[in-house]
Amino acid sequence: MPDAQPSPLTSTELPTSAGSNAEVATYIATFLDRLKSESLKNQFQLVSELADSEAGLEVLMRFLSDRTPATIGVIEGKVYQTLIQSANPTVTTFLQTHFPTGIVPLQSECDVDYAPLQALLAQQNFQAADRLTLEKMCELAGDLAVQRKWIYFTEVSTFPMVDLQTINLLWLVHSEGKFGFSVQRELWLAAGKNWEKLWYQIGWKNGNVWTRYPQEFNWSLDAPRGHLPLSNQLRGVRVIAALLTHPAWS
Repeated sequence: MPDAQPSPLTSTELPTSAGSNAEVATYIATFLDRLKSESLKNQFQLVSELADSEAGLEVLMRFLSDRTPATIGVIEGKVYQTLIQSANPTVTTFLQTHFPTGIVPLQSECDVDYAPLQALLAQQNFQAADRLTLEKMCELAGDLAVQRKWIYFTEVSTFPMVDLQTINLLWLVHSEGKFGFSVQRELWLAAGKNWEKLWYQIGWKNGNVWTRYPQEFNWSLDAPRGHLPLSNQLRGVRVIAALLTHPAWS
């Protein structure tokens, strides 16, 4: 059954121009209440509504500035992406000041720089982000993997949990919750760990034919849930099995 459309934010909930700190705090409280009562789809619509006014942008900025690294999730990602699409100079300055490398904390035990990956995902350039994801996993695997430009399944077990969790959170947060290793793992477990069922469900196979890279993959949010990241060499069992059974998800 489709989600009921959320009622729009009324003039009593949101002013037509930026208000005082107390007013903004009141509107943020209203926004938070709405987030608790609406489906995720409707939450995204509410964010879009707020982006239509200067006061709404103020609410979104304050909402993000009040969040902690531990609370960064899908709705925060939507707010961030909405703000970076704004041409408002105040918003641009806010993002450069408070989130210079993006909204997701870029933790790494191997000093891998995930800022370029976050930038691509925030722009929803999923094809380039997928290629870069493979490059970053090669960095985790070591110099030989960087040279050959792909990874052995035996190398996956050496990946630090925090790095895989960072890569996964970047994909999850910047895809409205549709993409990421954790999503693929959830679908795989729901399919009874049946790989063939998973391939069809995430759009990696059609009939007995593998989806051809890159032209037959869907590099947008219209793709099936779990469609990305793929990195071309993952279309087998051993590498993805090692990824989906990594201790990072336990």
